[in-house]
Amino acid sequence: MAPIVFNNLFKGSFLATAANFVLLILCLYPVVGAFFWFTGSLSYRFLKANKRDDNWRNLPAEEQPMVTIMIPAHNKEVMIEETITYLFEEINYDNFEVLVMDDGSTDQTAAILARLRERYPRLRTIKIKKNKGKAHAFNIGMYFAKGEYILSNDADTIPEPDALMKYMNFFLSDRDINTSAVTANMDVQNRTKIIGKAQTVEFSSIVGVIKRSQTAVNDSMYAYSGANTMYKKDFLIDVGGFRQNRATEDISIAWDHQMIGAVPRFAPNIVFHMNVPESIRDLYRQRKRWAQGGTEVWLTNIKKFVWHPIKHRYQMSMFIDSTLSIIWSFFFVITANIFAITMGGAYLTGHYDTVFRGFMMAFIFIAFEIIAGFFQLLAALLLDHHAAKLKYIIFAPLYMLFFWMINPITVVTTFIPALKTIFGLGSGTWVSPEANLYRIKNKVGHVLRFIRETCFLFAKKLYKINGTVQNKM
Repeated sequence: MAPIVFNNLFKGSFLATAANFVLLILCLYPVVGAFFWFTGSLSYRFLKANKRDDNWRNLPAEEQPMVTIMIPAHNKEVMIEETITYLFEEINYDNFEVLVMDDGSTDQTAAILARLRERYPRLRTIKIKKNKGKAHAFNIGMYFAKGEYILSNDADTIPEPDALMKYMNFFLSDRDINTSAVTANMDVQNRTKIIGKAQTVEFSSIVGVIKRSQTAVNDSMYAYSGANTMYKKDFLIDVGGFRQNRATEDISIAWDHQMIGAVPRFAPNIVFHMNVPESIRDLYRQRKRWAQGGTEVWLTNIKKFVWHPIKHRYQMSMFIDSTLSIIWSFFFVITANIFAITMGGAYLTGHYDTVFRGFMMAFIFIAFEIIAGFFQLLAALLLDHHAAKLKYIIFAPLYMLFFWMINPITVVTTFIPALKTIFGLGSGTWVSPEANLYRIKNKVGHVLRFIRETCFLFAKKLYKINGTVQNKM
């Protein structure tokens, strides 16, 4: 099989050979990519030095740098109190404050925060009148933060008790002078539904394998975790803060840091717990935002890599992978449609042998992808949390067959919006699923109130009419 493929590959003209070579790369990209991440994660585990995953120390209070835990919150009445209470009651660190940016909330978030301020003196809040997005709220809070280090923490995110202590161990050595940020390892809280269990496998794959591999190769990182990352404040100021018109502030700030020569760090043994979408609709919206954010940073930095490849050589592997990922996404969507049309036409015209051979070739290709993906996921689940998530391996096929198809579709559908953002027409305004739920409840409440008041007025008017008729009688 292989000799036939390679013999045909180099037949024909130079342009034909080049086209065949490109098509071969695109066909093999998912398989080769999965094995690359697999070997990269093993390199991180067995070859990388100075990981500092376990050899961290408790800092006495007098040695603890000031940390600001920053929480941008928009309509987070459901979980904000639980998160803040946990931070003050459970975190093993003394020198910190919590700064909440109330980003135009219209629910009870402000009232809850006012009550919590009376209980916790180190809690401060900033009221932003209009919701302009997480990046905008973070940039405002950054200049009010007292800490020289800022922990970005979502309102529904719970870091482990030793998180701050572990984070600070990545900044205190002389060799850490160029460390811009340290991002932790995410763990899924809401695993009651199958979609949550599948995302547990996915996050282990993305975080446990890809970030380990990128760190092992050249200390690069495609994205920080927006839910929980410790930033050195000086590096946030150096790049002008977060880009407010980007779909994903965590991806853009990671690239901005690395483009000025700063070094990101991944700490797999610092764990934080977060909620993930529990419906296909919310999941698809989240993935569209991620895909658009990835395309935006690729479009933003493409000229820098083309004109200054030597200067940005340490990030080149990340750029090449992003380029192939975007091109492959279009390739997948186009060829999938061509395949569907071809197979449909063959079936309607009675060419059943063509349909059979077509599906057989497709199943062979999918089998290779699943095998490669299985090795990637197996490595992730074994390395992540000391194999504690290995029981979720049974949900791997759901992840590989479903989630891998969502990614190219979202890249293609958000490419034009990403272009609009680059041309200055983008917006970083964000609405969480909880905010959407609150908004729906609020609208339903208004409708019910209107119906109730209308019925009351109608009944009152009817009562007056009946009373008048009875008096006349």
